[in-house]
Amino acid sequence: MPETEIDLKRFPTASGVYLMRGEDETVLYVGKAKNLRARLRSYFNAAGDGRGQIPFLMNRVHRIDTMVTDTEKEALILENTLIKKYRPRYNINLRDDKTYLSIRLDPREEFPALQTVRRVRRDGALYFGPYASGSAVRETLKEIYRIFPLRHYPMATCRRRGR
Repeated sequence: MPETEIDLKRFPTASGVYLMRGEDETVLYVGKAKNLRARLRSYFNAAGDGRGQIPFLMNRVHRIDTMVTDTEKEALILENTLIKKYRPRYNINLRDDKTYLSIRLDPREEFPALQTVRRVRRDGALYFGPYASGSAVRETLKEIYRIFPLRHYPMATCRRRGR
């Protein structure tokens, strides 16, 4: 970190999101943490967190802002939203237009089916997630289908097949 010293004790130990800003106040990086102080401390350790880009990032950081959240899931969603908003240079993975996956279930359907969706809507359906990885969604769906009698196919396919 150039010239500027950061007092790590001022950061909360709660879960939340942090924004690393450059000299011109540009957001360089957005991250989330279970414990903001512990996570931010890892950036200042000699060993760092193992990612090669961190020394380059830390040489450009002049200020760190934090936002406390009630839950880790809330931090995950807020991090994603802020990355989409600011498109920080050092957040490579989430800068695209993709968002986290959720599982959608509409109990009003005659034969409810689960769907994976990237956008949660206010449509009366139930949403579960978000899931950061597609494999986590697939594993969850596999377990749900094993336990509950839900249809796997669109209604049109089910109607064509008959019994």
